[in-house]
Amino acid sequence: MSGTQAHVIIVAGAGPAGMAVAGALSKAGHEIIILNRDIKFGGLAEYGIFPSKLKLRGGLKKQYWELLQQKNVHYFGNVSIGSGKDLTVEEVRGLGASAVVFTIGAQGTKAIGVEGDSAQGVFHAKDVVYHYNRLPGFGDRPFEMGKHVAVIGAGDVMVDIAHWLIRYKKVDRVTAIVRRGPVERKYNPKEIRAVCANMDLDGIKQEFERIKDRMLKVGQNPDEVLKAFTDEFTKCEPKVSDAKMGFRFLASPKCILVDAHNRVRGLEMEDNRLDPKGEDTVAVGLKQFYEFPCDSVVFAVGDKVDETVGLPYKNGMFVTNPNKTGNDPDDALFQAYDESTGQVMEGVFLAGWARKASEGLVGVAKRDGDWCAEVVERYLATKKASGHVKVVLDNLHSLLRKRQSHPVDVNGLRALEVAERSFAQKDDCIGEFKFAANQDMLKYIEQGKV
Repeated sequence: MSGTQAHVIIVAGAGPAGMAVAGALSKAGHEIIILNRDIKFGGLAEYGIFPSKLKLRGGLKKQYWELLQQKNVHYFGNVSIGSGKDLTVEEVRGLGASAVVFTIGAQGTKAIGVEGDSAQGVFHAKDVVYHYNRLPGFGDRPFEMGKHVAVIGAGDVMVDIAHWLIRYKKVDRVTAIVRRGPVERKYNPKEIRAVCANMDLDGIKQEFERIKDRMLKVGQNPDEVLKAFTDEFTKCEPKVSDAKMGFRFLASPKCILVDAHNRVRGLEMEDNRLDPKGEDTVAVGLKQFYEFPCDSVVFAVGDKVDETVGLPYKNGMFVTNPNKTGNDPDDALFQAYDESTGQVMEGVFLAGWARKASEGLVGVAKRDGDWCAEVVERYLATKKASGHVKVVLDNLHSLLRKRQSHPVDVNGLRALEVAERSFAQKDDCIGEFKFAANQDMLKYIEQGKV
């Protein structure tokens, strides 16, 4: 630990980045208060990883439980920060902690920006992921998919959505719509194992034939790329449906086509070509348009932060200090910055998706949290401890009582875990059983308290 004083640090958010910050700073001897919007800890690890990945989820959950049971870590779930929420940013800053670290993720949704995006049958990938992971507010909402679903994107989220559609919704067909070509695909080949038994190999060969001239123009060999592409279809999980999965490359959706009932009937697509850009390529529209039939569309287009939180915000992101410090990691990257005053927000830091929306998954978020903890430690080394943990906790409890909030502590989480295990035989969940509504969780927490 730096210096000889234990500081009080508030960490807002209990996902991989927040838990990494809390873990590093608690090990350094500081008192950590975690404020989490959700009742459950985990964030992306709880509500973003595909729910059947029990080994990965279980390992992370075990780590997080160990952290929360430390005497110098104090957990408050079901506490939201922002305008009209349990606490405002200024109230959190005023509790008396030496620093506040916001690791609240990217809870805003990027506008799709395509004509017709309000039609029935159009979904944002994040909402779908929250639905099948049973995040309160999403888990019990109907997500009615058609028979042929177009998923816009070429990353791991696209594969997860296809996984859900093929193995659980058992739709007839899923087509991944990809702005660039097969060489530029972003998903992890291991992830494709969940759906590769359902690949429409003949359709994929036809798609490569359709785009081969455009691939050749940028020096890509279609035959070699096709072989590498389909060679990844190994160790496939056994088929559980007759769904077919295909790809439409070098295509950008320009308009969602609807029927008389405002229901999706297809996409107007623009053909793209590839242009070299350094060692990479960019997609350039050819002004050649065509209709692509489908009856549902899922946009996996990334996320933005929630501007209603009350932190300085610009272009979908919270603002960080533009004045680099030269440290490693650079403090400026993690410091919240108020452009209206031209000043760093004293003692306020950002990490994970709150700092860089949709950047990587659990491992990247954890690394960001570790780096942020180093930056916070450097900051604390220059400061005297501003308040005793009991005073800060008393201030917090007082504010939450005034707001008639219902914070959940570690004992409440234990009661919830026992209750959910008792429902383990229910068959409407993928992976482990979860309550999909906060009121259900709070009811069983209250019943299970000892």
